[in-house]
Amino acid sequence: MPVYKEISSVPEKIRDGFERRITHLDNLMMAVCDFTDGPMEHPESPHSHPHEQIAYIAQGDLYFHVGEEKHHLVPGDIVTIPSGVPHCIQILSEHVRLIDCFSPVREEFIVK
Repeated sequence: MPVYKEISSVPEKIRDGFERRITHLDNLMMAVCDFTDGPMEHPESPHSHPHEQIAYIAQGDLYFHVGEEKHHLVPGDIVTIPSGVPHCIQILSEHVRLIDCFSPVREEFIVK
């Protein structure tokens, strides 16, 4: 059984203040997302994708915008995002860690 060891992995730098580590099977992907550029004055620009997404808040404090709704989330909270629904985050603390799961796999996240 494959095991993911954070200590031996190198995160992918997406932009200043945002790093991501991913693992996946054929039909399911998990991304560990670390944001270190908070707090933010404004939310990020909304985006959508055809993938279903579930996000677990592992660390930090943020607003999660899903469609027309705004949710204040803290560690232990979970948010579900259906396929095609616009969503974005606004980080309220210095560091936020999200554990995102996607189905199907987001091929564009896989570094070749």
